[in-house]
Amino acid sequence: MSTIDDITDTHDPGIASNAKRLLWAGFMAILAAGVGFAIRGGIFDNWGSEFGFTGTQLGDIGGAGFTGFCFGIIIGGVLADKIGYGKLVVAAFAFHVISAFVTFAANPGQDQQTAFNFLKWGMFIFALANGTLEAVANPLVATLFPNNRTHYLNILHASWPAGLVLGAAVGWILDEGMHLSWKVQLALYLIPTVLYGIMFFGQHFPKSEASAKGVKFWDMFKDVGILGGLVVCYLVALFFSAQLGLPKLWAYLIGGGLLLVIGVMTRFSLGAILLFVLFITHALVGAVELGTDQWMQNITGNILSPGQGKLLFIWTSLVMFGLRFCAHFIEKNLKLSPIGILFVCAVLACVGLNLTSMAQGFAMAFLALTVYGIGKTFFWPTMLAVASDRFPRTGAVAISLMGGIGMMSAGLIGSPGLGYAKDRFVGEELKKEDAALYDAYKADKGSKFTIFDEVVGLDGKKLGEAKGAETKTPEQQKVVDADIRGDRRTLVADSFIPATMAVIYLLLLLAFKAMGGYKPVQITREQIAGGVEGPMEA
Repeated sequence: MSTIDDITDTHDPGIASNAKRLLWAGFMAILAAGVGFAIRGGIFDNWGSEFGFTGTQLGDIGGAGFTGFCFGIIIGGVLADKIGYGKLVVAAFAFHVISAFVTFAANPGQDQQTAFNFLKWGMFIFALANGTLEAVANPLVATLFPNNRTHYLNILHASWPAGLVLGAAVGWILDEGMHLSWKVQLALYLIPTVLYGIMFFGQHFPKSEASAKGVKFWDMFKDVGILGGLVVCYLVALFFSAQLGLPKLWAYLIGGGLLLVIGVMTRFSLGAILLFVLFITHALVGAVELGTDQWMQNITGNILSPGQGKLLFIWTSLVMFGLRFCAHFIEKNLKLSPIGILFVCAVLACVGLNLTSMAQGFAMAFLALTVYGIGKTFFWPTMLAVASDRFPRTGAVAISLMGGIGMMSAGLIGSPGLGYAKDRFVGEELKKEDAALYDAYKADKGSKFTIFDEVVGLDGKKLGEAKGAETKTPEQQKVVDADIRGDRRTLVADSFIPATMAVIYLLLLLAFKAMGGYKPVQITREQIAGGVEGPMEA
């Protein structure tokens, strides 16, 4: 396990003199992202009651808080070698500040669509800043600590759950205890933003490893190829259709054009089958981990109480924070390969979500979310480790694309998908209980998600009034009860994602066992010149 001495060890002569400061600056940058994410998840109910948004509309706003990340990390990863890390940090800082102005422009006196647009695009710019910073932080830390990358990258990414804990805890105090405006709560992420700006200011940034070694950018894409590009381009097309409102034909033409560009870049290399599978699986990771986290405070707070929902979110984030310092210890002592760890985590996440759906009190919810928290902890970093182990020639490209896929999926599938599920199941529960009451409480507009039928959820303002009433009428109690039952069904539906992931990981375990076991791949001259070989890679 890691100690404080491990964290601050910079005695290696190959490490830059300002390495520790840059490490903690990167830590603070990702911390800002975590704080903003946690607070946003806690004020969904404020936005719903203040502006009358449906679950799907709130999901779309939350989704924009993911999709911008994809553009930030991919574009930032491409430009890092061209313009340097420093300019990207300045751009990210500017995006963080601009996002605050755009988000805070939303006011109750506006029409709903105007407020929706301010919140949605404010979240998009916030995510763009986060993605740009991660495009800097990952290769920067890998370059600064060349002899202990896994250790220091895990420390770097422990900042995400740390930000979740701080954001949720402070948001809880300001919301439940002091009843301050959601704008005051959300503004808190500007504090770590200012701090990382100060910590990065005036620092010398080393060149990335790829730039220093002269690796050609185009060669890094050969393992991605047409198959990997297909996953990326589909999500890009979905973004232009779902988020920007372009006609589907135009959106898919854009995606197809981008795929053609990737084909030309890679000389129409098919790509690695395993990397294609990892990309698809990481899309599921983004949907179940980040997409669920976006809603978890809201759902558990609804099933129990808002305060208990925040407390449980803080606890699961603390579980993640602590365990991310122990990945090497677990792998070494339990003799699990990275794929084995992922399989166990998928099973635990599925079980945890189902247990949470059945929770009747705080104790059961605490146990259920502990199981879920353990399960989700290692998904993201371990998936990146597998891609790095098996496809070293891709450098930062595969990792950047994988991070973009996960975030894009969380924004386009996970968050809006759960919002749609809430609208669907809550509406069905109330309609089954009292059709006339459902007609009185239903929203003015329907909700649609991918291939699923349009449904009409409940009006956010009316639902908020029913939930906020100190003495509820029988009708209001029916609405509140239906809302809780709908949330329970939403968690059960969500559990099918990690169940699918568990099947994929089990198949990968069997495939690697047939090949002699999971082993990291070393770069060879043949790989650099013409791609990798073997059924899992080619």
